[in-house]
Amino acid sequence: MATKLIAPRTGEGVEELTVTHWLKEVGDTVEEMESILEIETDKVITEFPSPVAGTLLRIDVPAGEVVIVGESMGLVGEPGESLEEDTPSEPVEVKQSEPAQEQSTEGFPAASMEAVAVESEKPSKTGEKAAFLSPLVRKMLDEHNLSPDLITGTGQGGRITKQDVEAYLASPPKEAQKAPEPMAEEKAKATPAVKAAPVPTDLPGQLIPHTSTTRQIAAHMVDSVLTSPRVLTVMEVDMTRVLTHRKTNKPKYAEDGVNLTITAYFVAALAKALGDHKIVNATWTDEGVFTYTDVNIGMAVARGKDGLIVPVLKQAQNLSLKGIASQVNDLANRARNKRLRPDEVRGGTFTLTNHGTAGSLFAMPIINQPQLGILGTGAMQKRAVVITDEKGNDSIAIRPMVYLSYVFDHRAVDGEAGDNFLMEVKKILENWSE
Repeated sequence: MATKLIAPRTGEGVEELTVTHWLKEVGDTVEEMESILEIETDKVITEFPSPVAGTLLRIDVPAGEVVIVGESMGLVGEPGESLEEDTPSEPVEVKQSEPAQEQSTEGFPAASMEAVAVESEKPSKTGEKAAFLSPLVRKMLDEHNLSPDLITGTGQGGRITKQDVEAYLASPPKEAQKAPEPMAEEKAKATPAVKAAPVPTDLPGQLIPHTSTTRQIAAHMVDSVLTSPRVLTVMEVDMTRVLTHRKTNKPKYAEDGVNLTITAYFVAALAKALGDHKIVNATWTDEGVFTYTDVNIGMAVARGKDGLIVPVLKQAQNLSLKGIASQVNDLANRARNKRLRPDEVRGGTFTLTNHGTAGSLFAMPIINQPQLGILGTGAMQKRAVVITDEKGNDSIAIRPMVYLSYVFDHRAVDGEAGDNFLMEVKKILENWSE
């Protein structure tokens, strides 16, 4: 029987993916575990291998289209096999925390490529639609108080997709039967909705449609602002000793193929300070503050029109400056070329963003949930500063200075703890030695 190429669940909360490119065309032969298409999730483009050998019989989701987790992206089988529609399949859960699973070369556990045979069952009846709603669609229906019976699904087996809900909202019938009103008590508990402005119709302009990625980023940013009471603290750092160390050691590192960047020093300073200030390297929970053993630092990387992506440098507390510099180079290069694996943008415990690359002096970055803090580094500038020597004498000197903007979640980190953490980062950089 033909095998469906099921859109995999790549992480908790990820309910849709974007098919960016088909590597095979209908009629092409494909080997088992050979890459057959590319998908994008979490702003990471990953090759999807075929779970079986055979021929690509059908493409269900063209390049550039969004697919719901668990739906079919295409069919692989023997030439001449039936291409009848089948019932929707449940998405395969990718549990990356289980080391016993066999890993593919592109980061998907082999279990996520499980073959799903095509069956000849009929689509579900209208009254059974709710049983096949993805969490994303169910959330949209709840937010707009809609019954699934009102919407005609265009997905596999008549399944309602996100696009179906959006199309319905754009032009609802005059007599729309809404779902029963929730109780007032439940309404009070709901998270306040953020209203979006309607598309202007009285002014000239152009609409730039949202992609799946931009929608996910926007939702994540709004969720962060609504979740964390944020505090910003800013300190100024003299980078003289860092630049001196870099000038001395950069040629040595280059001999080993490592580009010693300023970012590596920031990551190294954070790794040391986060290890000493456990409350910062943590997550807020209803039961308490969960502090992490490892220091996993996400670093924001700009990708031009494709926005930012945040690859994560794992267990930074165990790495030397050279090891950190090597990983910074590798992750940044692959991030810009969209060659990161899904697991390389997850698991961060703190984030570093260098907004100074565009000339910004300091900023107020948004915390990457569920982390408790983010550090922004501004543009380095030579400024006249007052220097006090060991005898207490003051003088004016020209020094390379950088503003560090630290935003923290005030639920778990108080002002003193936040200032102490940033002060340690400052001291490590200003007194750099190795």
